Amino acid sequence: MATVNRKAKGVRRSTAAKGRARTARAARARTGSVLDSLVSALPFTEEQLHRIFLAIILGGAVALALFVASLAGVPAMAQQQVALLAADAGFEVRKVRVTGVERMNEMKVYERALARRDRPMPLVDLEALRAELLELSWVKDARVSRQLPDSLVIDIVERRPHAVLRKPDRLMLIDDSGVELEPIAADKAQGMLIVAGPGAGRQVGALADLLAAAPALGPQVAEAEWIGNRRWNLTFDTGQVLALPQGEDESAGALVAFARLDGVNRLLGGKVATFDMRAPDRIYMRVPGRAAQAMATQEGE
Repeated sequence: MATVNRKAKGVRRSTAAKGRARTARAARARTGSVLDSLVSALPFTEEQLHRIFLAIILGGAVALALFVASLAGVPAMAQQQVALLAADAGFEVRKVRVTGVERMNEMKVYERALARRDRPMPLVDLEALRAELLELSWVKDARVSRQLPDSLVIDIVERRPHAVLRKPDRLMLIDDSGVELEPIAADKAQGMLIVAGPGAGRQVGALADLLAAAPALGPQVAEAEWIGNRRWNLTFDTGQVLALPQGEDESAGALVAFARLDGVNRLLGGKVATFDMRAPDRIYMRVPGRAAQAMATQEGE
């Protein structure tokens, strides 16, 4: 009778099974090591990665819920429910970060943004908040964004002070388009260009172009008065006044001609109080006391 030895075959099977188990464990270890290396190479902390994954999961849930709700015809209700879920998950306004503010009162920005405090992030109307910020006199532009999970980020583009508008009852700081920024005290307005006259604020852009035509004279202009809604009188640091003709080309040409005359004859700082260039190709000069002196001379004769 032949004897079959089953034990040797069982040992081989057991050894092979153990080998496969060791191979599987080694493969899992290598995979885990690679994943750990990839995670450690990312520029995020473990907490930040957790928040990112949570945001992705929540975003997917929001998209799915809105899609299902739109099919059912109840998007508003779905949006409300999603917002409540987001708030429960910590996605609500708790912080506000403002950048770009240099001169304006920063609290005016925070007042409008913090009105959304504790509101679920999906329910924050960024465009409505931006529109409120644009109502502030100093704000030329504003960018509003969400920074999940709980922050609003506001970047303000401020208007730049350009001149001071003299009004009947006060001085107003204005930008280069004539927008009134805020009242300014007389001592703080020293050294700044003063503009005056009805409608002068709307003409500051044209005035800047006019002064740019004679760059040597521009810095010496202390005040510009808009006369009759048609032309400028310029007052220099010396207190002397230059009356310019109406019309952009005519006034620029007269100012350039005056700059040439001043360069040759040193008109500014002299005895002449007023230079009148309203007549084409002519300049009339008034010296204080000269008329009285001429009259006295005539009477003596």
